[in-house]
Amino acid sequence: MKSLTNLLQVVLNDIGDWCHTSTVLDFKRIEDRIEHEGLSFLTITLPTYGKDFEKSLDRGYVDHDLFKSFSFRGGLPQLFGGFLDLVFDRGSGRLLDSPSIEAIQGIRQITLMFSKVQIPCSDARNEAALAKYIQCEKDVRKADKRFTGDIYDAFCKMSDRLWRDFFTYLDWNVYEVNITPKHGPGVTADRLYGNQKYRQTEWTTRLEDYFPSAEFMFPTWQSYMENMNDVRYLEPGEERPVKVILVPKTLKTPRIIAVEPTCMQYTQQALLELIENGVEGFDTPRDFIRWKSQVPNQDLSMRASIDGSLATLDLSEASDRVSNQHVRAMLRSHPHIAGAVDACRSRKADVPGYGVKRLAKFASMGSALCFPFEAMVFLTVVMLGIQNALNRPLTLKDIKSLKGQVRIYGDDIIVPVEYVNHVIDSLGTFGFLVNSDKSFWTGKFRESCGKEYYDGHDVTIVRCRQLLPSSRGHVQEIEATVAMRNLFYKRGFWPTCRFLDSLIEEFIPFPAVAETSPGLGKLSALGYETHRTHPDYQSPLVKAAVSYHKLPNDNLEGDGALLKFFLKRSELPFADRKHLERAGRPVAVGIKHRWVSPF
Repeated sequence: MKSLTNLLQVVLNDIGDWCHTSTVLDFKRIEDRIEHEGLSFLTITLPTYGKDFEKSLDRGYVDHDLFKSFSFRGGLPQLFGGFLDLVFDRGSGRLLDSPSIEAIQGIRQITLMFSKVQIPCSDARNEAALAKYIQCEKDVRKADKRFTGDIYDAFCKMSDRLWRDFFTYLDWNVYEVNITPKHGPGVTADRLYGNQKYRQTEWTTRLEDYFPSAEFMFPTWQSYMENMNDVRYLEPGEERPVKVILVPKTLKTPRIIAVEPTCMQYTQQALLELIENGVEGFDTPRDFIRWKSQVPNQDLSMRASIDGSLATLDLSEASDRVSNQHVRAMLRSHPHIAGAVDACRSRKADVPGYGVKRLAKFASMGSALCFPFEAMVFLTVVMLGIQNALNRPLTLKDIKSLKGQVRIYGDDIIVPVEYVNHVIDSLGTFGFLVNSDKSFWTGKFRESCGKEYYDGHDVTIVRCRQLLPSSRGHVQEIEATVAMRNLFYKRGFWPTCRFLDSLIEEFIPFPAVAETSPGLGKLSALGYETHRTHPDYQSPLVKAAVSYHKLPNDNLEGDGALLKFFLKRSELPFADRKHLERAGRPVAVGIKHRWVSPF
């Protein structure tokens, strides 16, 4: 707690120097609030100030319905008043004609820096998150009841217009079994990890039509004939449910993830790869959605912050509100891809405190197919909103004309401002909630895919993702602090970097290295350090800390090893020569000092 407060003070002083503003009273007020409210002031209350500040930028003025936890002096809050005076008029609260970009970035940096520190939530907040998950499921069922008649017909027609050719491609590849499964890196509901996944013994009867176990579970037919009796085939009523778990996100609320069974995760990855590889060959997916790059969304949000032509929208509980009925309607004319998607979709979830619940949603975060299908559903609904605004059916020419104006990445949505109200209404019709705190379209502030802009200026902040380390054993904290330090360096926070340098050097050597170095080091405009020369290759070396992750022993041989080889995508050998001896999540992490390349 003390180290976070010290970091905040240094950052605050840095920004005060930028803006030529005294921060003495600001820090005194912060100290008083921390003394009474504790860590929650940094991680919850201050971020609320930051969000209200962003709303004020979007509105063009400060209203007293915002900043409710803070006292006012005139038309502006007292806290950070010196910075606010560079952005808003204190008498009227209105946005200045030429607000200070440094002050805008500085206020956001101070207030939002600790908003996403990964700290476990209290039991009460965890229980509230699970209750919200259950309520969301009820909301999806209510939305499903409205998904009939004209609404259903309009959705299907728009889906056909956008995705017919792409789904036909997917349908043909599933029919021809041009798909290869893959194990994901995460945990599974049946608690298999690493190499154990190649020895799975559970399969569902629903998978057999599209992912026959003889071809997908075994490397050869002989192996199948010899081991088929060891496989447990689960009928629909016996299927293992996804396991709902909570992982740290912010102190305010945890992140909810649904852990899939191994066989489901394995086959979902096959379809995911087919979708991702096929998207580049079709205009609509390529022009409006992309699953591997956030850059198109970020570029559009920068442009929107200058000319105000585009709105950036963010959805609440996006993945949990996509109904299975939405996906079924999209795929209704393509039986093979529809059947494959349905076969590898988990139908039930084991929710702590609530037992096993049947799912109306398509999939929670954790399913490999959640991300691509939610993007396709959202684009379909967005186009319906634009169609409603035009009050006529969208033609193919209309859709092509929207290239560079409409973009979807997950739940980050970009649409033209003139259609934004109709798009929001359309999203609401299908049961989706727009997050007003993270959606912008009236001012010059825009946010999308982790980048924030004001009037064309990048005002993205540096976030503290972990608590600061207090011992050398805090490996994740040290790694996160090194990354944060280097981001501050790129932003020009020199005193902040010196503070973090002194903190890091208490635990590890901290030389100057290039970004590509395997060692944990600092960026420097002076380049990288060299401590010695390699005796054989005459290349520079530096003594630096390197984090290591010890994998558990997990021997794989026989049919499992052969299957792993056949599933390998590249012709290159495995990066880890001992991948058949150890695999899975690390059982230990640590830091070693050794000679490494500085670049």
